Amino acid sequence: MPAFLECSPCKRQRWLRRCFAGALGLALAAPALAATPSDDLVMKQALDAARDQRWDAIDQAAIQDHVLAGYVEYHRLRARLSTASAAEVNDFITRYGDSPLAGWMRGTAQTRFGQLGRFADLLAISDGEPDGAIRQCYYYTALLDRDPARAAAGGEKLWHVGASQPDACDTLFATLTQRGVLTDEDTWERMMLAWENGQSGLVSYLERSLGDAWQPAITQFERVSANYAAVTQIPQDLGPGKGAAGALTAATMHAFTRADTEAALEAWRKIAPHAALSDAQRERVEHDLAFYSMVRDVANNQGWVDANLPRLADADLIELRIRNAVTAGHWQNVVRWTQALPDTARSNAHWQYWLGRAQAALGNDEAARRAYASAASERSFFGFAAADRLGQPYHLQMSDTRVTTLQQELTNMLPVVQRTEALMRIGEEGLARSEWYTAAARDTPEQAAALADYAIRQGWYAMAVQTTIAAKQWDALPWRFPAAYRESFLHWGEHQQVDPFLLMGIARRESAFNPEAMSPVGARGLMQLMPGTADHVARQLGIAAPSKAELFQPQTNIRLGSSYIRSMLERYRGNRIAATAAYNAGPQRVDRWLTSAPQEFDRFVESIPFRETRDYVQAVLAYRVIFESLAKQGDTQGVAMLTPAERQGRYDPTLIARN
Repeated sequence: MPAFLECSPCKRQRWLRRCFAGALGLALAAPALAATPSDDLVMKQALDAARDQRWDAIDQAAIQDHVLAGYVEYHRLRARLSTASAAEVNDFITRYGDSPLAGWMRGTAQTRFGQLGRFADLLAISDGEPDGAIRQCYYYTALLDRDPARAAAGGEKLWHVGASQPDACDTLFATLTQRGVLTDEDTWERMMLAWENGQSGLVSYLERSLGDAWQPAITQFERVSANYAAVTQIPQDLGPGKGAAGALTAATMHAFTRADTEAALEAWRKIAPHAALSDAQRERVEHDLAFYSMVRDVANNQGWVDANLPRLADADLIELRIRNAVTAGHWQNVVRWTQALPDTARSNAHWQYWLGRAQAALGNDEAARRAYASAASERSFFGFAAADRLGQPYHLQMSDTRVTTLQQELTNMLPVVQRTEALMRIGEEGLARSEWYTAAARDTPEQAAALADYAIRQGWYAMAVQTTIAAKQWDALPWRFPAAYRESFLHWGEHQQVDPFLLMGIARRESAFNPEAMSPVGARGLMQLMPGTADHVARQLGIAAPSKAELFQPQTNIRLGSSYIRSMLERYRGNRIAATAAYNAGPQRVDRWLTSAPQEFDRFVESIPFRETRDYVQAVLAYRVIFESLAKQGDTQGVAMLTPAERQGRYDPTLIARN
C-alpha cells in the first residue's frame, strides 16, 4: 500500500500541503493561459535551433514563459561554458534543481572546466565525486593542491583498474607518480590486472615503464604466461616490490583456473600454505576455484569445494552448490547447504521451496510443510509453486493504489508533470522520460505514487512501470503490471490461440511495455523481436516482411511475437516452460538441455545453465499469474501458474514434437 494511504491523517495532510505548495508555485510562475499548439511549435523550433546553436532563429520573447524555456537556456549556457563563471552554472543548477537539466549542466561543466584547467571553478560547481572516469580524473586533479590526501586516494582508485583510462587522467597520474604516491609496485599491480582483463596492449605499455630492478619479476611473468602450471615455482622474492609475487600468483591463478580448473586446484593445494598473498587475493583465488569447479562439475574438486565453502561464506557460491545438489537430486545436500545460507538468503521463497522439496523427499513431511508455507507467502515463481504444493491460492501481497481526486488534481499541476506533458507534445519522448524518472527517484514515496498513478491515467505504461522501480513500489501491482495494449494482446492471443496473459508476461519482461525499446543486439519493440526472426515469422504468415521501424508499432510487434511464441508452443507440445525458455535462449539450446536435464518441471527450471534464461522463465510465468489475477480484480482463486501436464510431465526429449 502506498505510504500516503497507510499514514496517519496528519502525515497525509502534510503531504497534501507540500504537493499544493509546489503546484501553487507553478501556478504563480506560469503564464495565465496554458500553452497552445502554436506555443509548442515555437518552442520545438527554438529547441531544435538551440541544439544547432542557431541563436538568431530563436524568438526568445515568444518562449520565455514556456514551461520548457529552461531547455533552450541549457543549450545557451552549455555553448558558452568556456567563458561562463561558476556562479552562472550554480545559478542554473539551483533554478532547475528539480529537473535533469541540473545534473546534465553540472556534468557538462565539470568536463569543460577540467579541459580548460579551471579547477577552482570545477570544485565550486561540484557536490562530491562525480560520475564517470573523465570527470573523476579532472575532479581529483583539481584537489591535488587543495586536498592532497583525497586526491591521492581518488587517483589510486582510478589507477588500479585493468583497462586504459582516459587522457584526462594523465596529469593526475603524473603528479601522483612524482609525489611517490604511485610507485613501480602500483604499476606492476595494474599490469597484472590488465593481464587478467586480456588487455595485452596495456600490459606491454606498463611493462616498458618498469625499471631494470623489475626484470626478475618480468622474467617470471613471461614464464607463467606461457605455462600456467609454473605458478608453483614463482619465487617469494621478485625484487623491489613486496607484493610482486602475490600479485603475479593471483593473476596466474585467475588465468589457470579458467583454463584448467582441476589442474589449477592441484597447483593451489601446493602453494596455498606459503603463497605471499593478501587476504583479499587469497579469497579471490579460492572463490574462483570454487565457482568454476561447480559450474564445470569437476568431480575431483568437489571435496575441496565442500570443505571450503563454509569458510568462504559466500551466499552466491552456496546457492550454486544448492542448485547443483537439486539438479543431481542429492536432497541431504540441499538441506545441508540451505541451512548454511545467511538468514536473509535462506528465508527467500526460492530456497525455502527447495528446502521443502528436500525435506519431503527425505520423508520429513512437517518440515516440508513449514518450508512450503514460508515460500508460499511470497509473490514469485517458487512462491506460487509452493502454494501449488500446499493446494492453496497464491498470495499477491498487493497494495492499494487508489489515489483521491484531490491528489490527482494536485499532481496534474506539478512542474515535472507540466514539463513532461510539454515534452511529449513536441515529440521529445526521451527528454520526457528523463524528467519523469528523475522525479520518481528523487521524490517521496507519496509523490512517486502520485506520479505512477498519473502515468497510468495518461497511458504512459512504460513510464509507470519505471516509476515503481525507481520508487521501489514493489507491491503496487496495478502500476507495475498495467493492462498495457490489452486489446491487442487479447486479439492476437485469440487469433493465434495463445494465452494472452502469457503474451503480456513476455512483453512485460522483455520491454516493460516500452514500444520503442531496443536491445544492444537489435531486438525491437514490446516483445523484443530480432529483425531476422520477424522476417521469418512474416514469411510463415504470408505477409510482407516488416521494416525495422514497423517493429516498434505495437500491433505489428504483438502479431509477430504471438506467432513466434505459438511456434515454440507447438514445438514443445504446448509446454510454456520450455517454450518460454526457447523464446529467450533459442530452441536449439532448449532441445539440448532437455537431453540431460532432470525430468521434473522445477528441477528442469533450476538446472537451466543460463542465469538470464533461468530468471526469465520464472519471471514470465509469475507475471502471467499476476496479469490474470489483476484481470479478476486481484482474485487468485482458480488461477494456476502451470497446467497439470506442465507440473507432472517429463522434461526430456519426448517433450519435443517431431515433424
